[in-house]
Amino acid sequence: MDKTVYVEKPWGCFHQYTHNEISTVKIITVNPHQQLSLQSHKKRDELWIFIDEGLIAEVAEKKIRSKRNQQISIIRGEKHRLTNDSDQAARIMEISFGYFDENDIVRYEDRYGRV
Repeated sequence: MDKTVYVEKPWGCFHQYTHNEISTVKIITVNPHQQLSLQSHKKRDELWIFIDEGLIAEVAEKKIRSKRNQQISIIRGEKHRLTNDSDQAARIMEISFGYFDENDIVRYEDRYGRV
């Protein structure tokens, strides 16, 4: 699912994440000691790019401690969530590929009673 294109230029380089396709880009901030629901989607894939450290990504039952600029691909139907176990807010850039709709979230576990 990694659709990232890397292009070198005389002045440096760039990473292109989308090009003329349906995508949604968000910056997600997770407050200290908070957690998103364990969820999946039927209509979209996601690419997470970590802006800050302090997050733990859980994808398909694997837990990954974030590093700045690290990228994680999540395919449709794969269970995933973020947890911030630090004392500071932490952010990711999320690029969704496909049809984006908040109602497409299937929740399996949630601290806030939204299952």
